[in-house]
Amino acid sequence: MQQAMPVISIQHVTKTYQMGHVRVNALQGVSLTVERGEMLAVMGPSGSGKSTMMNIIGCLDVPTSGQYLLEGEDVRAMNDNQLASIRQGKIGFVFQTYNLLQRATALANVEMPLMYGNGHNRRARALEALERVGLAHRARHMPTELSGGEQQRVGIARALVKEPSILLADEPTGNLDTRSSDEILSVIQDLNRNEGLTIVLVTHETDIAQHTRRVVSFRDGLVVDDAPVAQPLLAGQHA
Repeated sequence: MQQAMPVISIQHVTKTYQMGHVRVNALQGVSLTVERGEMLAVMGPSGSGKSTMMNIIGCLDVPTSGQYLLEGEDVRAMNDNQLASIRQGKIGFVFQTYNLLQRATALANVEMPLMYGNGHNRRARALEALERVGLAHRARHMPTELSGGEQQRVGIARALVKEPSILLADEPTGNLDTRSSDEILSVIQDLNRNEGLTIVLVTHETDIAQHTRRVVSFRDGLVVDDAPVAQPLLAGQHA
């Protein structure tokens, strides 16, 4: 039987920035493979290269050298329009600060990605995405009427509405209290375990990382550790 293609295949990737007269080697030959349906955490101190790696995975930036295949497609060979299309269709982004439109309802916020391109049945698709995160009953509420955890769930629904191949979550619990963090982890784990969505989660908290199945650690532009989580915690459990 033919082995399934990894959703992410990164081989010997470097990224160099020119800052005035100084060259900054943000990534120094990183290799990383993510299989479909995995849930992994990316960790590392400030300046470790993890944010650069996430930008490359999310097609917000391209490598200086090396190869990045996203579902078999060579990202380095893509032009700006092709990269934008990938970001619109294959990758869902969840941010620490939610990035919701404050004068739009939860439903309207989730509809936003469908305003461009193939946006048929916007209302029904947005309601379905809110249902997946347990917020269909709050669809008509404004962000100011929602708790922080509920606002983040709206953000997750917005990322899901285009049925992406990968969910990239950048510190999704960073602004939340423990109870709200558990709610978000429960939603993310459910999307991975029950729906098979591939999830890459950036966090600086070891406890949060232990809710995933694998932890990849960066330092000085290199992967210094890549190991499975022996006993992943369920939402509500704490190390």
